[in-house]
Amino acid sequence: MTAVLPSSSATPPKSAATAAGSATAAAANAAAASFAALVDALGYLGPAGIEQVRQAYRFADAAHLGQLRNSGEPYITHPIAVAAQCAVWKLDAQALMAALLHDALEDCGVTKAELVDRFGIQVAELVDGLTKLDKLQFNTREENQAESFRKMLLAMARDVRVILIKLAD
Repeated sequence: MTAVLPSSSATPPKSAATAAGSATAAAANAAAASFAALVDALGYLGPAGIEQVRQAYRFADAAHLGQLRNSGEPYITHPIAVAAQCAVWKLDAQALMAALLHDALEDCGVTKAELVDRFGIQVAELVDGLTKLDKLQFNTREENQAESFRKMLLAMARDVRVILIKLAD
């Protein structure tokens, strides 16, 4: 058997910049595929609910543009994963929208007023509730646990969806 060697006219290796661009495009495609899989699971919402979730995704995707997770994936993959878990639990469109938007207040400079204008008070309140759960810090483990429990009870009294989204997070 004779080995066949590539000819000198073979395609040259890609540059580091081209390889990085390909990796970025692949990551963006993976995020889009994750969202497409989420949409496939949303039939229970109906067309109007799916469109609301799609609008929240577009907003969150634009807000997180350029942000990466520690793994190197686009940050938007995290909110998509949170929303996907909420979809498994058959949460409503507002909860799924809040899941997609849950880090926008903290990480992207989006304001609560902007969320109210774009998505309504209910979604903005859910996102704000999630943000407040993350903000309080305490000195001891016992204080942390007691305060976390207190915050969960308060959040459940206002809207149990805050806790469900936080659990998915």
